[in-house]
Amino acid sequence: MAPSANGQTVGRRLPVESAFTRVEDARHRLPRLFGRRDLVVLGLGVMIGSGIFRISGNQAATGAGPAVILSFVIAAIVCLLAAACYAELSSTIPVSGSAYTFSYVTFGEMWAWLVGWALVLELVTAAAIVARAWSAYFLATLQGFGVTLPENLARFFGPDAKVNLVAPLLLLILTAMIVTGTKLSARVLTVVVIAKVAVILLVVVVGARHINMDNYHPFVPPAMAAPAEASPTLLGWILDSSFGGFGVMGIFTAASTIVFAYIGFDLIATASEDARSPRKTVPQGMLLGVGAVTILYLAMAVVLVGMRPYKQLGGSAPVSEALAAVGVGWAAKVVNLGALLALMTVIMVVLIAQSRVLFNMGRDGLLPKSLGRVSRVYSSPARAATAAGFAALALTLYPKVLELEELLVMGALFCFAFCAVGVLRLRRTEPNLERGFRVPMVPLIPLLSLAATLWLMLNLNTSTWTKFVIWMLLGLAIYGLYGRWHSRLANEDSWDFDIGDTDPGTGGMQTVRTETDRTSDELRAVRTPPQKPTRGKHMRS
Repeated sequence: MAPSANGQTVGRRLPVESAFTRVEDARHRLPRLFGRRDLVVLGLGVMIGSGIFRISGNQAATGAGPAVILSFVIAAIVCLLAAACYAELSSTIPVSGSAYTFSYVTFGEMWAWLVGWALVLELVTAAAIVARAWSAYFLATLQGFGVTLPENLARFFGPDAKVNLVAPLLLLILTAMIVTGTKLSARVLTVVVIAKVAVILLVVVVGARHINMDNYHPFVPPAMAAPAEASPTLLGWILDSSFGGFGVMGIFTAASTIVFAYIGFDLIATASEDARSPRKTVPQGMLLGVGAVTILYLAMAVVLVGMRPYKQLGGSAPVSEALAAVGVGWAAKVVNLGALLALMTVIMVVLIAQSRVLFNMGRDGLLPKSLGRVSRVYSSPARAATAAGFAALALTLYPKVLELEELLVMGALFCFAFCAVGVLRLRRTEPNLERGFRVPMVPLIPLLSLAATLWLMLNLNTSTWTKFVIWMLLGLAIYGLYGRWHSRLANEDSWDFDIGDTDPGTGGMQTVRTETDRTSDELRAVRTPPQKPTRGKHMRS
């Protein structure tokens, strides 16, 4: 039986002091490059994507009708509640790994592994799906500018193509950018985010002039029975009732899928180790990002549904098709270009986040520790980034990858639930830890976040639940066969990254800093005296 720092095997928890020490005293640590603006850009880079350019139209056409606007509001409320929980945890334990690291400190190793495994599912699936969607807009953009590809070539560009050549190539290019350094990726990301926000504002202004109020009626279309071959939601299966599209239940079902559009604020937490003054900047980046993207999403949804009858919004490029239908063809071309930029940045941020999760799991020994190294040449977790890119590339080769959209939503909601409970547990077990942000009205807000998350999970299809359970069982098997025995926490006395562990091709190691080398950005588990409560100070300076 493997030894453990706290005398346990499966339920061992990472002491909060160790979480900080592994960052500050690590030979393999990430350079601090991101400020508050960079973190907001990081969040907008991943959240402004297919939610604006594809999901809003498709969910209006198939699930909620004009009431898709309410679906966006519901999804926004759920994500704002979850973002508040993430903000407190990331300001308390500001190291990379996001919900995985939070769970390691709060619940224990096995639960942390499951959360990390769900994050891997979420991020790999997101990168693969968005890469396929990018290929569709790439083809539409070429056609919009009068470039017609031969039929035998165009069939390799479509999102549903059995063999898609564009998506894997895009993933290779973006993976190379991330491997060679975060600073270059951040600069490219900033420019692209500015450009796509400008495109969205242009669409809202132009589209608002072509709104037909009749398109908002009926606002909540009558409920329809689900097709016989359709997979029921888990709630419908439990209640032995088949919920189809539209109606009140259609609004909630659409909201469960639309959460995909907001996924991204949680990825900011994976960059905590890359951030300057993370206790302050990471929570600010999350909350500002969610607020900004909610405004943009609602504006786009109102305009899109008003421009065209909801039944006609189910195409592969709903926004550009709606603009073309109202006679604004030039704007449709701009939208296609904006969508290319938007989806590209989504993939970039997702791959960055995935590399940080794999980096932390490797550094903790739950995955091969070679993933937990920082390349001296590129100052990035090059091996983890490479693994993330090639995993997404392999999945995007699957012709029906677009059907896995709900699966990544399930992975994200699973992590949301753990963070909500984690706030309550850490408030009880570590009440005096310094928190750069405190969730107001505890325990109400975390409990509301947990309830809303579970409700959306119940509105996902049973087929999605089946795939998710299979994935998690596979994860448990890997943990039992490898992670449990190779965990750094289980082998603390013998664990070390030495010279022989470093591949010369990725450069050498960074030496452990001496006491005089420490900077003001170092992290420590600071406990405030109990007689000086910080309740009510939601954002510390």
